[in-house]
Amino acid sequence: MTIERMIVAGASAGGVESLIAFTASLPDDFSAPIFVVMHLAPNYVSKLPEILARKCPLPVRHPQDNEKFQPGHVYVAPPDHHMLIEDDCVIVTRGPKENRNRPSVDALFRSAAYYYREKVIGIVLSGALDDGTSGLWNIKRMGGIAIAQELAECMVDSMPASAMQQVDIDHVVSAAAMGPLVDRLVRESVQATPTGSEKVHRVMGLEVSIAVEGDAFEKGIMDVGKLSPFACPECHGVLVELNEGGRSRFRCHTGHAYSSSALIAEISGSVDDSYWKAMRGLEEAAMLLEKAGRELHDENQIAAAGVFRAQAKVARDQALKLRDTVLSSQRYSGDSLLQKAGKDEE
Repeated sequence: MTIERMIVAGASAGGVESLIAFTASLPDDFSAPIFVVMHLAPNYVSKLPEILARKCPLPVRHPQDNEKFQPGHVYVAPPDHHMLIEDDCVIVTRGPKENRNRPSVDALFRSAAYYYREKVIGIVLSGALDDGTSGLWNIKRMGGIAIAQELAECMVDSMPASAMQQVDIDHVVSAAAMGPLVDRLVRESVQATPTGSEKVHRVMGLEVSIAVEGDAFEKGIMDVGKLSPFACPECHGVLVELNEGGRSRFRCHTGHAYSSSALIAEISGSVDDSYWKAMRGLEEAAMLLEKAGRELHDENQIAAAGVFRAQAKVARDQALKLRDTVLSSQRYSGDSLLQKAGKDEE
């Protein structure tokens, strides 16, 4: 089977409406395969193929692992599984998460760019944070085409906004205009262009392999970037810093991957979780001290009871102060900080 073009699309928050509009605008004789990643909860029974099929003129479904894909079909990643391209097959796997996501838009985009280079058209739709930016950067480095949804149309514009900031986007259009656009692009002849360096392609292949199987340490991830002072929020392994177009990404030796923005969000979240755990510990200590004080009082050990009750009050006061800190603290990400900077400039 000869594939002249393939379409890869990614969405997150607010992306269902965007995907419906995009796929509904496709012609019924569309001749390229389309692969879609939408972030979903891992225990969610996805009805996305059925939802898209109501208006999409093409067949839409979840693929099976190692299935040969066909032109004119739409393949949707199942929940809690990466969907990747490998030669003429779809790989469905539970490899390491990227930006805490499985499926990952970046993993799909990267695999398509690795195998199909300039034949790939990547689309980033409505979504939070920045999944898809790294993958779209790889698509462009391999000579492919990058498309982003118009920001004003997105319910959540962080994903396309991040892509626009870091990637040379070829087309910015509404979701409903994407069908006619990609149909025109698919019908045009593919121009072979100089692509990224052999090192870029080799690292890309390494990351595709990690997304499929894991084993990042054995595959040599520690040798393709510099060691960072940061630990993986998920497994606490050492993070290796990778550079893409002047921006940093991180991957640990077990395979988890993070953009800078996602890593900031996870570290912020872990600090917040630590506050709550410390507060719980202080409250439990206060209850136990109070209980011990009552028991001592019942045994007529008045002085000792007073000591325990005094310490219980100290623990309660500390818990209340920590509660005030927790309730006034703010969880943030690189994305939220950039939005704040934009508002401050206005």
